[in-house]
Amino acid sequence: MIRTLGIIVLVAALFVGLQSVYTVRETEQALVLRLGEPVDAVNERADPDPGLHFKLPFVMDVLMFDKRNIELNMDAAEIQASDQVRLIVDAFLRYRISDPLRFYQTFRDERGARVRLQQIMDDSLRGAIASIPSGDVISGQRAALMDRVQDAVEAQVVNGNFGIEVIDVRILRADLPQQIADNVFQRMRSEREQEAARIRAEGEQRATEIRADADRQAAIIRAEARAEAERIRGTGDAQRNAIYADAYNRDAEFFGFYRSMQAYEQAIVEGTPIVIPPDSEFFDYFRSEAGNE
Repeated sequence: MIRTLGIIVLVAALFVGLQSVYTVRETEQALVLRLGEPVDAVNERADPDPGLHFKLPFVMDVLMFDKRNIELNMDAAEIQASDQVRLIVDAFLRYRISDPLRFYQTFRDERGARVRLQQIMDDSLRGAIASIPSGDVISGQRAALMDRVQDAVEAQVVNGNFGIEVIDVRILRADLPQQIADNVFQRMRSEREQEAARIRAEGEQRATEIRADADRQAAIIRAEARAEAERIRGTGDAQRNAIYADAYNRDAEFFGFYRSMQAYEQAIVEGTPIVIPPDSEFFDYFRSEAGNE
């Protein structure tokens, strides 16, 4: 009987002892509740104190909150831009609990915080996107848009004194719905085809002008070349005639003989018959060894 009683006392003491201690890891922060009312926070960022801690058993409870950054992923939603174009927007929020007491008083747990922060994110996204055209959201203004959304979220969080700190806001995707995207693509394709046709037409016109100018310049160059050739040929003929005249004046007999030899070279070809009178002057140098005597 005494042994049984001792075992019961030992088990009760062990149970009470286990209810009197709790462990806080480095990645956690604890909120101590006395009869449901918060009385202390352990291992806060401003006062780190991880490890083993004590509490009154059966009177005090301990709630653990994550000390690390917490990510909140938003469901993709349709949001209308300022140009009345609807976009599919997918975003996420990172935050951390900076004041576990205030966080508990506001949300009770992370589930309540998730619901409230999703509402804030949705309102901030819709407000920011509604003020700019869809083209800026899709193309080049993503960074500025994320900064605006983060500023709006932080303002509501600070005003609400939620006990959290917003770390980052990111827009993962901001695209047109598939049907609208297809229509926009077809319109852009049609515009690009029209632009390409215009550029080709201008190119062909310019090519025609260049070819016409090149033909005109070529005709001018050929005409100038022919004129220069005629001038050079005329100059050459004049010089040739002058040489012939000078040669004739020096020795008329030899000049006649030379000219006849040239005529024979050009006229007498093997296999080519020549029909002329025997007394023709053309063969004067063949009828006499002394020439045309």
